[in-house]
Amino acid sequence: MTRISPLPAFDDNYIWLLRAPGSTGAAVVDPGDESPVFEALEREGLTLTAILITHHHGDHTGGVADLRTAYPGAQVVGPAEQRIRGLTHTVGEGGLVALPGFAESLRVLEVPGHTASHIAYLWDGVLFCGDTLFAGGCGRVFDGTFAQLCASLRRIAALPPETQVYCAHEYTLANLGFAKWVEPDSAPLAEREREARRLRSAGLPTVPSRLALELATNPFLRTGEPGVIAAAEGFAGRPLHGHTEVFTALRQWKDQRYD
Repeated sequence: MTRISPLPAFDDNYIWLLRAPGSTGAAVVDPGDESPVFEALEREGLTLTAILITHHHGDHTGGVADLRTAYPGAQVVGPAEQRIRGLTHTVGEGGLVALPGFAESLRVLEVPGHTASHIAYLWDGVLFCGDTLFAGGCGRVFDGTFAQLCASLRRIAALPPETQVYCAHEYTLANLGFAKWVEPDSAPLAEREREARRLRSAGLPTVPSRLALELATNPFLRTGEPGVIAAAEGFAGRPLHGHTEVFTALRQWKDQRYD
């Protein structure tokens, strides 16, 4: 069975380490810093065979050059994006990524919004989604659009609810704080916050999360719920129509008043 482990980096990033079953091969997702990767590979006697990139931001790509220098045979997979240096394979919607030593291929989903060329990797009930969807929240809009990010999140929301969501940051408690602004009386949200605090107090990550939990507590996936619509309209000061308008109001509310 493939093991997936978080490698903490910087203040709140996670690099995901994938171990190939029955071999010493390994892959990493979004290595913004090479040091945690080198330490893990050495500690566990692994050889890096693949690097997966979701988008061009430096805290997701900064370690690629040094990792490729040390492991020149490793493939580097990412979106066709000129701002990502060192790619050996570019992929787009529906593409399949075969990792050396892994039986299952990953399927590529284009999920723009946080950035215009953001992708995610879907793999045997696991989603590596970079900064598109966070536990309890979602990424900011940089060079994508609000409409794109809303559509990407709705696409993720349609995946099987048991999907395990592997995002790239430990933002959960802050995200749940904003979610409580939106749905202050939500019992599932209150329970999720208690569990997240317990995990963080124990020094444990709050991710991955199950998509079912996101659907129950993440306001950015709940843009059709009457209470969420009403809260977003309260911020916007006008009626909102459709998921994109509600999502945009929520994201702007968080950007302007909470973050």
